[in-house]
Amino acid sequence: MRTQIAIIGAGPAGLLLSQLLRVASVDCVVLEQRDRAHVEGRIRAGVLEQVTVGLLERAGVASRLRAEGLPHAGFGLAIDGEAFRIDLQGLTGGGVTVYGQTEVTRDLIDACVVHGTPLIFGAQGVAPHDIDGDAPSVTFTVDGAARRLDCDFVVGCDGFHGVCRSAIPADVGRAFERVYPFGWLGILADAPPCGEELIYCNHQRGFALASMRSRTRSRYYIQCALDERLEDWPDARLWDELAERLGPRAAAAMTRAPALEKSVAPLRGFVFEPMRHGRLFLAGDAAHIVPPTGAKGLNLAAADVGVLADGLIDHYRRGATEGLDTYSARALARVWKAERFSWWFTSLTHRFPDMDPFARRLQRAELDYIRASRPAQTTLAENYVGLPMTQEAP
Repeated sequence: MRTQIAIIGAGPAGLLLSQLLRVASVDCVVLEQRDRAHVEGRIRAGVLEQVTVGLLERAGVASRLRAEGLPHAGFGLAIDGEAFRIDLQGLTGGGVTVYGQTEVTRDLIDACVVHGTPLIFGAQGVAPHDIDGDAPSVTFTVDGAARRLDCDFVVGCDGFHGVCRSAIPADVGRAFERVYPFGWLGILADAPPCGEELIYCNHQRGFALASMRSRTRSRYYIQCALDERLEDWPDARLWDELAERLGPRAAAAMTRAPALEKSVAPLRGFVFEPMRHGRLFLAGDAAHIVPPTGAKGLNLAAADVGVLADGLIDHYRRGATEGLDTYSARALARVWKAERFSWWFTSLTHRFPDMDPFARRLQRAELDYIRASRPAQTTLAENYVGLPMTQEAP
């Protein structure tokens, strides 16, 4: 097989890149280890920045998003159950859109099928080769048959545990990591949300988040220990804990329903540099992970492939290399700003195990300052709605 771009991984990053390239008549093939049902069934984030929405529109896959997505002009930030509102629209002129990552993935896969973008599920043993030379390739196995895909470039969108990052020599790449001493226990339920907008809560018992996927499906989280066992959290106990942390007003509007999905997710920050080596590019979780507090994971992945798509398209249209040569530096400039925001917002809203009374009062003072200061709220809002896709590299 032969193509221009070999994309490894059919998560939102790889699928979005495939459609951005298709619109520009650049050939690509997407390889995915799992089957279609598994990829479409993964429960993930649901808050889209304006940049992400714009890229989905550019890729021609935003019709259902426009019809079903929920535009949000603000969100709530609560201190021990007392909430105040961050007016995203008033502070920045923009907002976010709630539309589940599961739905984004389905829309992108449907577009691949409709437009004939080669999408190979069940690709086992995927391995990139000769990324330092002029003729890279990817080998893999499907249904027991060995295959080889020759290409001009390889793009690794295969997540944190994928094979592409490890293809970069150890003396070239460098990883930075911060592991948080807690996780999120989440519940997904077919129940209307307890409010029109998200609520982030800093409570003496720990962080809580009231979120949603639609007007009839809610997503809630509480801060928990990393070794928390799901069997210790029957639905009734989890709903009671959410009511306690979110406060009486949100609790009164909360509809309790059986869990469709329940899970514990660890929190970490991770960045790998560089995001390009030879003819291999990394995008999304293959290169970086953020704690979910600021809803940056999917949005960072989308911004990566937006920058990369521009560089690839420019290369094939004009023979230009600048966009590809500067991809890593420009993507990392945005990544590190998002890492900073996610770290700060997590530190602001969570209770850390080693937090003494002095640290707790500092945290409360910062929350009170944000509540009273429009400039502080503007800084928070600018980061929450998302920075421009292209950031100036240092």
